[in-house]
Amino acid sequence: MHHGNHYYGHAQVLAGYCGLDPDDPPRIEGYLQHGWNVLDGLGGGTPYAPGSPIFVWSERTRRRAWSMGRPLATVTGAPFLYLLRSESDRADEGEREGTIWYPFHGWEGQRVSGDHLRLIDEITATETGPVTFCLYWNEYRDDRIRAAYENAGRVVCHGYRGYMRRQTDARFLHKQLAELRRHRRVASNRLSTAILYGTVAGCAPAVYGDPMHLAGEDTPTAERIRREWPELHGTGPDPDRARATALAELGHGHLASPAELRAILGWPS
Repeated sequence: MHHGNHYYGHAQVLAGYCGLDPDDPPRIEGYLQHGWNVLDGLGGGTPYAPGSPIFVWSERTRRRAWSMGRPLATVTGAPFLYLLRSESDRADEGEREGTIWYPFHGWEGQRVSGDHLRLIDEITATETGPVTFCLYWNEYRDDRIRAAYENAGRVVCHGYRGYMRRQTDARFLHKQLAELRRHRRVASNRLSTAILYGTVAGCAPAVYGDPMHLAGEDTPTAERIRREWPELHGTGPDPDRARATALAELGHGHLASPAELRAILGWPS
């Protein structure tokens, strides 16, 4: 199985949904999209074996993949939606409060640049309730960055995404869902996977503040995202429009039954 299929515990979540052992998911016969993007669903630079299928979240992504020369794309919906379906009986247990804020982050190959202190000032001036800052592992391990956010509010990290099947936090999505269900709003300085997840999990979304940038980033793509999804940008987007968009981008209408998903992924019945 390609190691990216384990990112954020995706293979484990899907195995549990299918009634299989989530601690030992079978091999996925192909490549699973692991985050929202505006290309073919796979991460930039992902080695791709010709002739292998890819499993993407939405029909829109499938069409983009086809146009980029990857016709063997099947829409499955995002693993996060399968987790929501699996835990539908564990809905909100208390009143939501405040905002969970996801600052734009870097990763192993690119660091993010920007003024975190200025961003924090804008956040605290905009949000009316308590703020939880969720840092990606990359920034959470940076003592200077983490301290800046700890001075302004509660700081959490959902865990390590994993790399080459090492140190993967298989409960990453479970932790994220639990945090989202505690908050009334979800916000970031970039439209991202976390904003889509929070919106479908019942949070009111917001995207505002200095978008920062990655080293060597393709800035026209970032500008295109702001133009193409205006309904998710701003300090107070219309929640109904935002939710409809988030559901479409995550492939809500394409979720499979456990038996169907096992067949799609090449898993035993």
